[in-house]
Amino acid sequence: MPKLPVPPPLVGSEIGSFTEFTVTERMPAIARRVIAENNFSSEINTTLENLATELPIGYLRPLFNDTGVDISAWEKYLEPYKNQRWLDVPWFFAETYFYRLILNITNYFRPGEWQEIDPFNLQKSQGLETSLNSIILLGDRVNNWLDKSQLDEKLKQTALIALLYFSLWGNRVDLSLWSAFDNDRSRFDIESQLAHVLVDDTHKAVELLTSSQEGRIDFVVDNAGFELVCDLCLVDFLLSGGVVEQVYLHLKPHPTFVSDAMIKDVHYTTKFLATTSNQQMISLAQRLQKHLASGRLILADNYFWTSPLAFWEIPNSLKNELAKSSLIIIKGDANYRRLLGDRHWDFTTNIADIVSYLPVPMVALRTLKSEVAVGLKPEVIEKLAKSDSSWLTNGQWGVVQLVA
Repeated sequence: MPKLPVPPPLVGSEIGSFTEFTVTERMPAIARRVIAENNFSSEINTTLENLATELPIGYLRPLFNDTGVDISAWEKYLEPYKNQRWLDVPWFFAETYFYRLILNITNYFRPGEWQEIDPFNLQKSQGLETSLNSIILLGDRVNNWLDKSQLDEKLKQTALIALLYFSLWGNRVDLSLWSAFDNDRSRFDIESQLAHVLVDDTHKAVELLTSSQEGRIDFVVDNAGFELVCDLCLVDFLLSGGVVEQVYLHLKPHPTFVSDAMIKDVHYTTKFLATTSNQQMISLAQRLQKHLASGRLILADNYFWTSPLAFWEIPNSLKNELAKSSLIIIKGDANYRRLLGDRHWDFTTNIADIVSYLPVPMVALRTLKSEVAVGLKPEVIEKLAKSDSSWLTNGQWGVVQLVA
């Protein structure tokens, strides 16, 4: 548990909030997009449409005829919220249950015709294909850095700083970072983006990384697509550049939050890179395959990552596994919300007083897409409130926060 008293959770019934907007508009649109992007039966589509209609005004529905290995856990999670409206239960619970319910409705876990069909697969594959030019540019940089950094320790640190920023902003394919490279493609300047990083512990994180050469890094992954490529480029540099000995990627065991990455998405992405006609991409893919084959890169999933539980409710088995790490890198908005229990913390709260339960140092790379934030200075909050009324949710602002 955090050192501090835990505030109330965000809920959809908060009038005018992004939480309310998500439950009443965004989640119904996602359910309808699942209908549009798949060839499910009319019965499944009708049930999905009913779910979309119910979300703004209706009550939680139970899972039915479900054979997922997590079904007993979900029955326990649901117990306190039976007969409650979607708008009245904690938002993090509502979202995680919504995605689990989509899998239930589409027979994801049931043997037969639809077994383990990823209802969001089209968006994941399109996310890769539409960002190919950016992927090639980034892969070229990584190969260039690896060639030169063997001889230059300072360049290694510069490359790591750059790759951490790419990992932070990876959900923005256009990034506006490309112009920040100078002609020799080895140095990195990110001044245009630095103004949008509200807390920046990147240099401290790099110091920790470069002092962990015999150690292991754990990476709690967020999205598939270009963002996963950015993460894999960082992983490749850590391993191929001799920065660390081993990297564990913690991935989702089933589809959730539309684009969240699973083990299959890592394999699909690596195969996608290997089958391009670009030699830089092929080299990157071959290195990743080599890391996987040698056991230096481990892909792991756990049902904790798709549960509605706060990070401080992590099972002992997973906590003990993370305790073997030198540094845990935690990616994305939803993982950040889990870190903070998705609760109404004061924005100036010291993040170290909340995330006091992890066994090793942690750095969060997060672009803000929800009304949860901590560790900010009052003057920063005041300035943001005047300059950008939707700063908490529009994904234009980021944090790199280290808890050592």
